[in-house]
Amino acid sequence: MALETSLESPAPVRQIANAIARWVDRLGAVWVEGQVAQVSRRPGMGTVFMTLRDAVADISVTVTCSRTLFDGLNPPLVEGASIVVHAKPSYYANRGTLSLYARDIRMVGLGELLARLERRRQLLAAEGLFAAELKRPLPFLPGTVGLVTAPNSAAERDVVENTRRRWPAVRFEVAYAAMQGPRSAGEVIEAVERLDRLEAVDVIVVARGGGSVEDLLPFSDEGLVRAVAKVRTPVVSAIGHEPDQPLLDLVADVRASTPTDAAKLVVPDVAEEARNVARARERIRGTLAGLVAREQAGLDALRSRPALADPRSLLDVRGAEVAQLRDRARRCLRHSLDRAADDLGHQRARARALSPLATLQRGYAVLQDADGHVISSVAGVVAQQQVSVRVADGRIHATTTSTETSTEPEESHG
Repeated sequence: MALETSLESPAPVRQIANAIARWVDRLGAVWVEGQVAQVSRRPGMGTVFMTLRDAVADISVTVTCSRTLFDGLNPPLVEGASIVVHAKPSYYANRGTLSLYARDIRMVGLGELLARLERRRQLLAAEGLFAAELKRPLPFLPGTVGLVTAPNSAAERDVVENTRRRWPAVRFEVAYAAMQGPRSAGEVIEAVERLDRLEAVDVIVVARGGGSVEDLLPFSDEGLVRAVAKVRTPVVSAIGHEPDQPLLDLVADVRASTPTDAAKLVVPDVAEEARNVARARERIRGTLAGLVAREQAGLDALRSRPALADPRSLLDVRGAEVAQLRDRARRCLRHSLDRAADDLGHQRARARALSPLATLQRGYAVLQDADGHVISSVAGVVAQQQVSVRVADGRIHATTTSTETSTEPEESHG
């Protein structure tokens, strides 16, 4: 029933919103076909939010469903899948938004294809073929780049021209293969394996200029995924299709968004590298100049010290010290010699005083018989006995005529 409104009696917003909600509610459950553009699973919520996009027109609508329904789908629902939804339309008057509450979800057409690809992706991921630790780093400057692409394709021109523009000395080993159709997967596998056997090839680029989901099916082939996982040479996937990611992007060591982007990834920019070298040389020069300046300043500081400013002054001081020590040593030695000479004179005088010769020099004499025995008493001496008298400067030989005993008393030695 139409609302009766006029300029004089307009309807408030709430009345219009509630009327729209009642009209939408009378529509009942409907089957709706579209493509899943976005999926949002918020933690802790039992509702999953999706955006369902029309396949032809630029129109989309929000779809909600229970987490139980969403998690029970087999194969799992992924973005880009085409589905048919049995849903009840609802209009939220407070926010002025229309949404569909899904009671059943079915995959059809391209959605079934994407579902199969998702199952394949899950199985290969479970085997570890997409693990990050298996990714090989690209060489900094490859000598030869292996390129797998269609002959005379725009992708080949993009990769070759942009790579040579960045690094003119790079070489290419091109292996042509069908990049679309039933023969594509086998030819790409053969091309990749042939390039991998060449020792000169440092990196392999698989390039194609995008396409529809159906066109890119060969690049999700299980045989191609396993072949790329086994090669020793790093592989760059440059399929160039952002919305639907083929499995080759997941198993490749590096994914390039376009063939042009692949050229930027496989070789450095010679101009940028030259600038980096120039900057590095400037930094090295600055570092060396600073080091030399610091060392020169330290050397100047050392040379400015008195000992190094006039090295002879230090020698003069040390020479004077040596002279003083030498004079002191001479004085000490002279004093020692003098004391030693005095001691020697004293000892010599004492020895002379005790010497028999000194006694003889004072006028004493030693009387000996013919056999050399000292005669200390008149006893035993007879007349006409040969004797010798020892004096200070010689010996006197004589013959006794007589002896006389002394009558003087002996000196007491008490």
